[in-house]
Amino acid sequence: MLRHAKSLWPDGMPDHDRPLAPRGVVDAKAAGEWLRDHVGTPDHVIVSTARRARGTWTLAADAVGYIGAAGYDHESQGALTIDPRIYEARASTLLEVLREIPERVALAFLVGHMPGCADLVDLLARDRDPAAAALFAVKYPTSGIAVLDVDPGLTWSRLDQKSARLSDFAVPRG
Repeated sequence: MLRHAKSLWPDGMPDHDRPLAPRGVVDAKAAGEWLRDHVGTPDHVIVSTARRARGTWTLAADAVGYIGAAGYDHESQGALTIDPRIYEARASTLLEVLREIPERVALAFLVGHMPGCADLVDLLARDRDPAAAALFAVKYPTSGIAVLDVDPGLTWSRLDQKSARLSDFAVPRG
């Protein structure tokens, strides 16, 4: 799970339309590099409709080597869903979104917002790697990445509270 990168707050601009800040551009690329090096290329990605989340994934995807298009593209390594439910979502809504991931998907990324991202980690994580837990307990900053390992044999549709482990937490900076 990737929280969007740092964004700007232009006067009069609706929250949904806020662009990435210059630091956010650099950090989104760094997040993609970290994901590539520590997690791998996803089979499916779900991104908020908010401009800053879409911008974060566009920049991170290039570093990850992900070439999926909206919908399913047979030439890509995966599918990309731009989902309006992620913007301002509660953990319960995010869990519903994850339960809809096709069963053929082994590795999925979700690009979202606070407080939903942190609340979803709290909802799903049964236990936590001590180092990851220590970082996560401090803050879930922009460009923060929470890696959750789902219980073996559990299908996406049966994902539930306390059915995963927080195995890593990172805040890549460019």
